[in-house]
Amino acid sequence: MKVIKPYSKKFQELFHRFARRNRLIEERVRRIIEDVKHNGDEAVVRYTRKFDKVKLLPREFRVAENEINGAYQNISSDFVSSLKMAVENVNRFYRKQIKRSWKMMSDEGVVLGERIRPLESVGIYIPSGTAPLPSTVYMTVLPAKLAGVEKIVLVTPPNKYKSVDPHILAVANLLKVDAVYKVGGAQAIAALAFGTKTIPRVDKIVGPGNAYVAEAKRQVFGYCDIDMVAGPSEVVVLADDTSDPDFVAADLLAQSEHAMGTAILVTTSKRLAKQIKKVPARGYILVVRNLNRAVDVINQIAPEHLQIMVKNPQRILKDVKHAGAIFVGAFTPTVVGDYIAGPSHVLPTNGTARFFSGIGLQDFLKSSHVVSYTKKALEKVRGVVEHLAALEGLTKHTESIKIRFGKEK
Repeated sequence: MKVIKPYSKKFQELFHRFARRNRLIEERVRRIIEDVKHNGDEAVVRYTRKFDKVKLLPREFRVAENEINGAYQNISSDFVSSLKMAVENVNRFYRKQIKRSWKMMSDEGVVLGERIRPLESVGIYIPSGTAPLPSTVYMTVLPAKLAGVEKIVLVTPPNKYKSVDPHILAVANLLKVDAVYKVGGAQAIAALAFGTKTIPRVDKIVGPGNAYVAEAKRQVFGYCDIDMVAGPSEVVVLADDTSDPDFVAADLLAQSEHAMGTAILVTTSKRLAKQIKKVPARGYILVVRNLNRAVDVINQIAPEHLQIMVKNPQRILKDVKHAGAIFVGAFTPTVVGDYIAGPSHVLPTNGTARFFSGIGLQDFLKSSHVVSYTKKALEKVRGVVEHLAALEGLTKHTESIKIRFGKEK
C-alpha cells in the first residue's frame, strides 16, 4: 500500500479526482442516450450487440416465464435459506423508515399537511460485469416494495447465452418484480428514462453500475429521478495500536475486490501500518498524529464505507459527520453490510456522502403539501399577503386576494 501524508498534494489529488469527469465517456454516453431516445428498441439492439456481444431482438429483451422457472433449477436450497434471512433483516430495518401522511389545524380554520405517496414506477439497474450481484436485487427492491411502489422493473446485462444469472432471476421472482429486461449499460438507462416500445419509461432509476451507467444516470436526471451518481466502491478503515492487523488487511482486501475499488487505512499507529503486508492494488495508508486528526481526515474523504476499529469506537462515532455507512467495532466488517445487516449497500461514493445518503424508503416516496384556508383565516392574513405581493410588484397576486372580499372602491 502507498503511504501518503494527510493534506499533502497526493492526498488532495486522490480525493478530488472524482470531480474530473471523463469527457470521452461523457460524450459517448450522450450519443447513446440521444440514439435510444429517438430510435428506441432499434438503438438498444445495436448497442447490446456492440457492447455485450449478444444479438437480441426486442421481443427477447424481457425475461420469459420459462427462463425464470429454469433459474430455480440452477440455484441451491442453501441460497434460498440465506436469502430468507437477508430479506427479513432488510425489511426489519426499512420498516422503521415508513412515513405517514399528516395534517394539523389551527383555531382560525387553517389546515396544513403533507400527503405522502409512493412513486408509481421504478427501474433498478443490477450490474453483472465481473460477477452477478443478486444481493443488489433485494437491497433495492425491498425498500421500494415497502414504500408501496406500484411497478418495479429490473434491467441487467445479458450473458453470452442470451440469459441472466439464475440467482438474479430467482431473487427478482421471489420478490415479485414486475419484469426483468436483458439490457445493460448506458442504453438500458436511456431506455428506462425515455421508454421504448418494449421497455417502459419509469419515474426513477436506482442501482449501481460502471462509469458509463453512472454517467448515463447523471445525464438523464431531470427526465426522471435517480438515486445518486455512484462511482467505484471504497472503504476507509480507522485503526489504532489495539487493532488486529489481520482483520484490517482482510477488510481492505475485501472491498478492493470490487472493480476499481479503493481501500484506505487511516491509523495513528506506525507499527500497524508496517504490519499490513497483503495490500490491495488501489490501497493507501494515511498515518496521522492522533484520533482527532483521523476524524478530520475521514470527514474530508466522506467515504462510502467507514470501519471504526479502535479501542473506543463509540467515542469516535459521535464526531463522524460524513460517511455512507459506518461499521463500528472489530467484529463488524463492511461485508456484513454488503449482504445481511439490513441497510442497503447502495451508498454514496466519491466524497458525495457529504450530501447524499444510502438508499432508503425516502428514495421511493414523494410528498405533496396540502393547504386549506377558511374565509375567516384568509381574512386574518390578507394584509400580510397583499403587502408582500405589492413589495414584489405582483399586482395580480394582490388581486387574487382582494377579489374574495369584494372590489375596492
